[in-house]
Amino acid sequence: MAIHGSLFSDFAETESNDQFALQNKKLLKINMGYGPVLAKTGSMVAYQGDVRFENKGSGGLGKMFKQAATGEGVRMMTCTGQGELFVADMAAEIQVMYLENDMISVSGANILAFSSSIEWDIHRVQARGAAMTGGLYNVSLRGTGFVALTTKGDPVALQVAQAPTFCDAQAVVMWTAGVSMDIKLDTGGAMSMLRGGTGETFQMAFGGQGLVVVQPAESVTQTGAQG
Repeated sequence: MAIHGSLFSDFAETESNDQFALQNKKLLKINMGYGPVLAKTGSMVAYQGDVRFENKGSGGLGKMFKQAATGEGVRMMTCTGQGELFVADMAAEIQVMYLENDMISVSGANILAFSSSIEWDIHRVQARGAAMTGGLYNVSLRGTGFVALTTKGDPVALQVAQAPTFCDAQAVVMWTAGVSMDIKLDTGGAMSMLRGGTGETFQMAFGGQGLVVVQPAESVTQTGAQG
C-alpha cells in the first residue's frame, strides 16, 4: 500500500536556522532553541518537541489597566521549551522582520509573535488632531529580535519622506521610528456631507523619515489605534 501525490513534497516543512521563518505566507515556523517567544493567544496550530504555553493576558497589571482604558493591546502567551512551533492567525498573511536596537509602532490587532528580547508597551500616539477621535493608541515594540505581524493581503510600505502621505486609520498596520503622525479631517465638502459623507473623514497624515505599512483592507477588529 502507498500514497501517491505531491501533497507531502509540495508542503514539506521548511528548513531554516533563523528563530522566525515563514513556512508559507500564512504560517510561521518558530525555532524554540533560541529561547522564549511571545505569541498571540490561541495562535498555535502545531508544534514538535516539548513546547509549553503560559497565558500572559495583557502583559502585566499596568498593561491590563492601559488596555481597559484605551481598547488597544493584544492578549499574549509566553511559549517556552524545545522544538518547533507553528503559529497563524485566521489564515492572514504574515510579515517577518528583525529589529536591531530599533522601534516600531504597531496596531495591536496585527501582532502575531515576537522574541522575548523585544520590549513592548501600549502608548498614546502624539498627534495634534488626535483629540478629535478621542485619542489614538498603539503598541510599541522596541529592542533587538524578531517580530511577526499579520496583514490582510499583501501590504505596501510607503516612504513618507518622498511626499505627504495620508492613510485610512483602519488600514494602517505599523510605522517605523522617525515617522510623525497627525490627524487630517476631510469632510469632502458641504454637499458631500449632505449626501451622507465619504466614509473617509478621519485620515492619518504621516511625515518625517521612515516607512508606513498599509494593508489592502480595513481592519474589522476595533482598537484604539483604529477607531
